[in-house]
Amino acid sequence: MYIYDDRTRLSAVLEKPADFDAARGCPMLLIIHGFTGNKDERHIRGVAQAANEAGYATLRVDMYGHGESDGEFKDHTLLKWLSNAMAAMDYIRSLEWVSDIYICGHSQGGLLVMMLAAVERDSVKGLISLSPGVIIPEGAIKGYFPMQTDTPEIIPEVCQVWGRELCGNYIRVAKMINLDEIIAAYRGPVLMVHGDSDETVPFYRSREAAEKYYNCKYVLIPGDSHCFDYHLDQLQTIIKQWLRQ
Repeated sequence: MYIYDDRTRLSAVLEKPADFDAARGCPMLLIIHGFTGNKDERHIRGVAQAANEAGYATLRVDMYGHGESDGEFKDHTLLKWLSNAMAAMDYIRSLEWVSDIYICGHSQGGLLVMMLAAVERDSVKGLISLSPGVIIPEGAIKGYFPMQTDTPEIIPEVCQVWGRELCGNYIRVAKMINLDEIIAAYRGPVLMVHGDSDETVPFYRSREAAEKYYNCKYVLIPGDSHCFDYHLDQLQTIIKQWLRQ
């Protein structure tokens, strides 16, 4: 299916639990992928499966410039993604059978849903952030992500990251994100999960963020990677238990 954010068409997959009853309704989990990712990655599908088994409907959405959605990767920013996610929230709110809305994101999507929880705090019942890209704002300010530079104050029109082009607006937006303010704005329940062998985002950075939340459960999976390549089953069990509670 497709969701529209103004003129931007976002590709999405809506899945319901096996015992779904429209008259009874059920909660919904919105799931967002990460930087260069998409809604059909193994770990994203694994999260959806766990939520469906816990009795939740799920909506997996490709963000701007990713997967099968409109836009070029080069032109995406976290503000565009935030607008996309808010359009997905509007769609979910239009479904009469949805009882509560939960949100989940991985990596850059993990940072995004932290932002989304802050601006949609009246609608978000719970937040799940997986290997969250909490280093992105600092990386843009200090010049180690998405660029590797000793002159971070000089923002190029286009930079190279992981073999792909990315516009300077990505960096301009990332520099404006205040992580502490985002965290302070949401006081609902939070689940944060990270692998201790993450090669992209050091796990201690997410632990630092988790400690600042009002109500956060932090779980570290030994020996797992950024995308939970080795212990996806453990991640699924953690998510199911948290959602059922």
